Amino acid sequence: MSYTEKARDLFLNTGTRFPSRIIWSMGVIKYSCAKVNMELNLLDKDVASAIMDASMEVINGKHDGEVVLDVFQTGSGTGLNMNINEVIAKRASELSGRRVHPNDHVNMGQSSNDVVPTAIRIAAVAEYMNRLEPALRRLISSIHEASEKYSGVVKAGRTHLRDALPVTLGQELSAYEDAFQHSLASIHGALNYVRELPIGGTAVGTGVNSHPDFAGLVIKEISSLAGIDFKAANRFRAMRLLTDLVELSNAVKVISIQLYRLGQDVRLMFSGPFTAINEIDIPTQAEVAGSSIMPGKTNPVTVEASLLAAAQSIGLAEAVSIASMLGEFELAMGVPLMGYDVLLQIDLMAEALDKFARLVIEGMRPNIDVMRRYAETSPALVTLISPMVGYDKASEIGKMIVKGKTIREALREVGLSEAEIDEVLNVEKLTRPGIIKKRDPN
Repeated sequence: MSYTEKARDLFLNTGTRFPSRIIWSMGVIKYSCAKVNMELNLLDKDVASAIMDASMEVINGKHDGEVVLDVFQTGSGTGLNMNINEVIAKRASELSGRRVHPNDHVNMGQSSNDVVPTAIRIAAVAEYMNRLEPALRRLISSIHEASEKYSGVVKAGRTHLRDALPVTLGQELSAYEDAFQHSLASIHGALNYVRELPIGGTAVGTGVNSHPDFAGLVIKEISSLAGIDFKAANRFRAMRLLTDLVELSNAVKVISIQLYRLGQDVRLMFSGPFTAINEIDIPTQAEVAGSSIMPGKTNPVTVEASLLAAAQSIGLAEAVSIASMLGEFELAMGVPLMGYDVLLQIDLMAEALDKFARLVIEGMRPNIDVMRRYAETSPALVTLISPMVGYDKASEIGKMIVKGKTIREALREVGLSEAEIDEVLNVEKLTRPGIIKKRDPN
């Protein structure tokens, strides 16, 4: 009975399988190791070629269905490594007509202890570059364009969900553009750390049973095959600690939090249309029914789906942090779970950011008249009156407004001229820095 067949009885069987990107990265490693071992005259050329051909099939996804062991397995990921070794050995034997051994040949110069921590790092970097980075850049670009486009659209500001001084829609959006730009820089810093690979450390980081040149040559081959620049790690650190992946996961978590906040603001602006704020319309959200019982109802479906993804990502980051603490001495014991969770985080946020950019930000249409009416009728404008008539008189005006008088009526009642009132109600001016001059009592 093979390792994989027996391990299925011992590991959990939750149906949680490794994503194709991790299987791809394992194929990249096995191809690279076989090639290097052949070049170092440690592995028979025909056997090595067969392993490389079989590994290339793994890279191309032809054997994903044969990687059957659960993510919830032995903490080092030995189950994943042996499953891959056996798949490749079987296929290489078929291709070469020779017996290719999963340990003696496919796993030559390697241990699960250095292979799987290497694989999850390769997968995380590749998945970020292929999926999350393009989506993040798309969202930043979309927000930037919307911020510029709506820089002159004045709306009521709100603090504590209560009326505040006016802002522009462009100013509100610029906050999120800046936040996501900072996240882009942060995640690149984390990725530079994750690019450091422990392959060549074998069982405990010493590299025993591998050629002295093995690690450097394998990393060079991995970089060439993956099209990504990887480098050698301090193997004792990278096999013992997975805190570089925690940094990456936390950087994705921050993106998730920012998306969540943006989504909440959008939902509130979209609320209504008659009994709530109704500051924006999002026509794309009307493409599916908002209710199974209320005809014609439109809900912010893409926004809410993105909020769910953000919530899941935030939870996954916590799981990654806890899993990173598993292990003692020379080896981490949360490797397979961390690989799965970080990849899931990246994929969730890639999908959410892309659709939020395309369907929400780029599809958003401000209800300009509604926004301006809120801005001009906000009791918070009394703040601008305070330097003109004094705090106590301004408080009195504020109470008058709350009781139903318009701002203009209240200002007239305390003696301001029409010109002074027009100055106060110049909401565009109030969205820029400046000091309100005190009123001349004469």
